Amino acid sequence: MSATGEVSGSARRGRRVILWRHGQTSWNVERRFQGSTDVELTETGIAQARRSARLLAGLGPDAIVASDLKRAAATAAELAALTGLDVTFDEALRETYAGVWQGLTHDEIIATYGDEYTAWKRGEPVRRGGGELETEVADRAAPVVLRHAEKLPEDGTLVVVSHGGTIRTTIGRLLGLQPQNWESLGGLTNCCWSVLGEGARGWRLLEHNAGTLPEPVLGDDD
Repeated sequence: MSATGEVSGSARRGRRVILWRHGQTSWNVERRFQGSTDVELTETGIAQARRSARLLAGLGPDAIVASDLKRAAATAAELAALTGLDVTFDEALRETYAGVWQGLTHDEIIATYGDEYTAWKRGEPVRRGGGELETEVADRAAPVVLRHAEKLPEDGTLVVVSHGGTIRTTIGRLLGLQPQNWESLGGLTNCCWSVLGEGARGWRLLEHNAGTLPEPVLGDDD
């Protein structure tokens, strides 16, 4: 920093974490809750992953870590093919397990579990479908992200390929937000991403739902 308090051009940028949601699946289109169900990408989803991978490759990532579910793994493979990086898979980056909600459409969930759904949207701790709490998802996913971020070179970039709900809870945890406020982050469109930057007081949200013009968010928590 100069005597005037301005940051010089050579100042450290800090590490970056790019949290990238997988491409479209048929269940996304049907607004069917996937959770930990292992659903593959559609042809559109593959095309989304290829397009986004070309953009992300331009950022010069240093490492890729991904959920081991097929939709995330296939998305990560597109970036790996362009960068030559290996993908490290970790089941802790899977989407929220949502019990009996998994496989149901949005309308079916509202019709059968409306009170539970409304309580969750209010920010209450709810085991949707008898599955995981959002805080439990953050408990397993956020440490994985931090562990891999710590391995980065100075000013390095990590790409995390995961799922809408897991990404939101991880961002909330890393930013130090209260769990009842995590929903305020909003959803990620298929194959869009959010960027966290390393700052003097911890992680900062630099971009959210980036990568395309605004599009509808389909099946965010899957």
